[in-house]
Amino acid sequence: MKMPPRNPSNTPARRATRAGRRHRPMHTLAVVSTLAAALWVGACAVPTVGAGEPRDSVLARWGQPTARYAMGGGGERLEYASGPYGRMTWMVDLDAGGRVTGASQVLNEAHFADFQGRAPGMSRAALLRELGRPGEVKGAGLMGGELWSWRYPTNDCLWFQVTLDTAADKVRAAGYGIDPRCDAATGDRN
Repeated sequence: MKMPPRNPSNTPARRATRAGRRHRPMHTLAVVSTLAAALWVGACAVPTVGAGEPRDSVLARWGQPTARYAMGGGGERLEYASGPYGRMTWMVDLDAGGRVTGASQVLNEAHFADFQGRAPGMSRAALLRELGRPGEVKGAGLMGGELWSWRYPTNDCLWFQVTLDTAADKVRAAGYGIDPRCDAATGDRN
């Protein structure tokens, strides 16, 4: 069977134009990009947790925590860290009966602002309970001790850092630093 020759004036774009609609490839790209972003955000969403929910229910939905910390009064804090380059660490607090009393994402500027004033003199154990495991640990250079760093959701090229005196097992200071993943290599700074 022989196909009729293709009519260039009968393309989908031409038909849409004739029907009163304009073919806009950039508009289509924007819509597709927006939908892809919405799906990505939805896939990264953390399940919610409600006050009074039992530990077993949290573990069933969130999985095993990256760490567990003892809290006062027989309670427990479950850490859900998203990894060394992750920017979120969720802490789920449980009372002595194993019921949720609260949950929060601790890697954010509001939490850091509150934490900075309380940080000096804090023990390593208290630091871990507060911010969770760091994304990076390295020597603190001439000062000695260790420098712990956490990435967090920000549009700036910063991460939050804590200097730990390892001999005394206490926090010296806390503040912001330039994330080296964003800092140009020395050879590129001309």
